[in-house]
Amino acid sequence: MGWLDWLLLVVSVLLIALVMIQESKDDVKNTFSGEKSDLFKNQKQRGPELLLARMTMGVSLAFAVVTVLALIL
Repeated sequence: MGWLDWLLLVVSVLLIALVMIQESKDDVKNTFSGEKSDLFKNQKQRGPELLLARMTMGVSLAFAVVTVLALIL
């Protein structure tokens, strides 16, 4: 395994961790009951949620770039 493969591994683990940390917009109990609440559907992300969303976007872009580089090199 070269250094690019190790970098891809680190970026992918970081991306998985960031996605798992984020809160779900759907409530689990409403998923099974069939009830759909639109009360909090249109709320904007603020504070830590916004930071996590931006970090996830950045890490996902880094994952895509490193993956393409690993395939080319």
